[in-house]
Amino acid sequence: MAITAQDVMKLRKMTSAGMMDCKNALTEANGNFEEAVKIIREKGKLVAAKRADRETTEGAVLVRTNGDKAIIVCLGCETDFVSATPDFKALAAEIADAAIAAFPSDAEALKACVCSNGHTVEEEISAQTGKTGEKHVLAFYAALEAPFVGQYVHFNGKLGAIVAFNKAVPEDLGRAVAQQVTAMSPVSVSEADCPKEVIDNERAVAIQKTKDEQVQKAVDAALKKVGINPAHVDSEDHIESNTAKGWITPEQAAQAREIIAKVSAEKAANLPEQMVQNIANGRVQKFLKENTLENQDFVQSDEKVSVADYIKSVDKDAKVVAFRRYSLND
Repeated sequence: MAITAQDVMKLRKMTSAGMMDCKNALTEANGNFEEAVKIIREKGKLVAAKRADRETTEGAVLVRTNGDKAIIVCLGCETDFVSATPDFKALAAEIADAAIAAFPSDAEALKACVCSNGHTVEEEISAQTGKTGEKHVLAFYAALEAPFVGQYVHFNGKLGAIVAFNKAVPEDLGRAVAQQVTAMSPVSVSEADCPKEVIDNERAVAIQKTKDEQVQKAVDAALKKVGINPAHVDSEDHIESNTAKGWITPEQAAQAREIIAKVSAEKAANLPEQMVQNIANGRVQKFLKENTLENQDFVQSDEKVSVADYIKSVDKDAKVVAFRRYSLND
């Protein structure tokens, strides 16, 4: 069966596939458009399988709101060239529209949602992969439902956030707090809902850092006491290179090694536990202040004020109850 240019154009409009892909699919399907569409979509699955191990570090982050519902979604791809194309942007928008319309619970459920052309989100992503020859993925999806949800997407389209409030608040407040979340990447709304594993990890890091610092102080003091610059012997590489340069003598190098080994062991075995815990606790509190949304300094205020206090200055009864953030650059 002869395949005409009009047939190719018709299939291209149906699938957005390339001209040669459409012609080849029609030829293989003997002019049957339904079969040709299946062939093109199967090609997309094949390309996706071949590129499954590729990284998708580019893409588009979009948000949508509808009353008390909001979603944030990211369609990922491999290159910024593809992410800038009209077809990619259109697909990302189509997925976001499907998400807010169906309001699925998670990314897997979103993949099964139906787009305006009757195909599922997963099928459309696969088809786009086949069309461009570049891996496309549903990189992120989250949804929030609350009396009010603020939203913000950064101008480059690569990061954004949605923020749920316990009550209706002015649009500009919702946007400002969403910008705060986007820019400052808090780990939780407050200290109370910060995941235990995050706090435990920070505490472990703080304890080890405190111990290392106390040991190093003792070592530095011992080195200085015998006239050796601690900066010249702070690693084995430095000891060797500074000896070769003549900045320290071989005897000083040997003495430094002995002091470092002896003082480190003695100090580590005799660290005051309560002092270590007190310093570590202070570090954990500093982490929580800087990394929980309510306690962070509000970046858009000319005065030093926390996010929680700024929200209260606008509405004393308002507070953030949840947020979702995604960045292609993290």
